[in-house]
Amino acid sequence: MTNIEYTPIASSTLEKGASFHSTERIFDLIKLDDPAAAVMTDLKKVGAVTIAEKAPIEAANARMKHRGVRLLLVVDDEDTVVGLITSTDTHGAKPIQHIQKHGGIYGDILVQDIMTAQDKLEVIHMDDINRCRVGNVVATLKQAGRSHALVVDRLDKEKRQVIRGIISASQIARQLDIEIPANEIAQTFAEIEALLASA
Repeated sequence: MTNIEYTPIASSTLEKGASFHSTERIFDLIKLDDPAAAVMTDLKKVGAVTIAEKAPIEAANARMKHRGVRLLLVVDDEDTVVGLITSTDTHGAKPIQHIQKHGGIYGDILVQDIMTAQDKLEVIHMDDINRCRVGNVVATLKQAGRSHALVVDRLDKEKRQVIRGIISASQIARQLDIEIPANEIAQTFAEIEALLASA
């Protein structure tokens, strides 16, 4: 083995105002007749992003921004899913309505005050995802008027329902290579429908 002399790399001082790179999420481009599972974020492969039900909604906003997501699963002390909260919930009409009804300020609002509770959450079963196409998922989201869908499975031993995946209209649009403004669900579906019409 030869002796190699390694020279130090030149360094400098960090410039004022420097930021940092965010992780880029790379999606495979898809077509509407591809398997539906191609647009599901599989929680067996990607960790679920959660928030406590008693956390302030400002903490929910910070968590969504930090993790680069628009939806958080809301959990109780036992990590049971009790609801979900989206960026539309925290930045839309719900906080204003809560303040009008209960008083206080934005900073007083807790996740549980504006989340969509577990008993109001519609879910899709993994068995259906396994046999359907992306176009079916788009039709389902459009009919429900929602930008997200939860996919559930059952644990073999306990037969307890578990959230297996999350489907997002904005992710579908990215994977179909459609440019959409943030939080514009109607625009998203208009663009996807245009693709369906031209297919």
